[in-house]
Amino acid sequence: MKPFEPDLIFFEPEALKYPLGEELYRRYKNSGIPVRMTTSHNRVTGIPGRTEAEKYRNAKRTLVVGVRKTLKFDTSKPSAEYALPLATGCMGHCHYCYLQTTMGNRPYIRVYVNLEEIFAAARKYILERAPEITRFEAACTSDPVGVEHITGSLKRAIEFMGGQELGRLRFVTKYSHVEPLLDADHRGHTHFRFSINADHVVKFFEPGTSPLRDRLEAAGKVARAGYPLGFIIAPLMIFDGWKEGYGRMLEELRDRLPRKRRRS
Repeated sequence: MKPFEPDLIFFEPEALKYPLGEELYRRYKNSGIPVRMTTSHNRVTGIPGRTEAEKYRNAKRTLVVGVRKTLKFDTSKPSAEYALPLATGCMGHCHYCYLQTTMGNRPYIRVYVNLEEIFAAARKYILERAPEITRFEAACTSDPVGVEHITGSLKRAIEFMGGQELGRLRFVTKYSHVEPLLDADHRGHTHFRFSINADHVVKFFEPGTSPLRDRLEAAGKVARAGYPLGFIIAPLMIFDGWKEGYGRMLEELRDRLPRKRRRS
């Protein structure tokens, strides 16, 4: 499965004042992908579609590049103390996903370019809770791996958190495009998790995401890169042959992981 590329891109004018925003604008303005300006990443108009369903599908193929102005982080219990706002929205079309309603009339994919300001805010949260460890969930209303090849923001967040004695990062993904993250200086401070499911569920209920085999292969790469690694199997579904399907999934997961990273 090829990495996501948008069909339409919007930029906030202020985003062009930041190095990442300027870089993305230069990359895409002559790419053949339509590039437009918007006054705010919170209100994007002009996404095409004759019906609401068509507009929704097109929105999930639309990238909006903006500035995260609100640097008061949302809580992210129980997985972490706070959400680290790198992006919102997802290019996947999982039938059961809560984002279908959570994102309201903003189902497009937003990425934020003021990373140093976001990291500075994270550092303040860490200092406030010292000497306790503070955990951050990266883009809990998005899939940060799905846009990493575009922004590089997740690797920067991983390396930022690697330098924080009392900071930890975690995220979950359904995408296999992990190569940009394998040489990150994570120092064991980032917990990398894959959402996996039986092949039947991935094929029929998780369109627009990486196939199961690709995710498991990516998990093996992540394990060899030394990241703390975990898996989420959800939702569990009953279908014809479900026992065999989940059994094959677990067997393939076992075979893909380095022997030293397996638990008996």
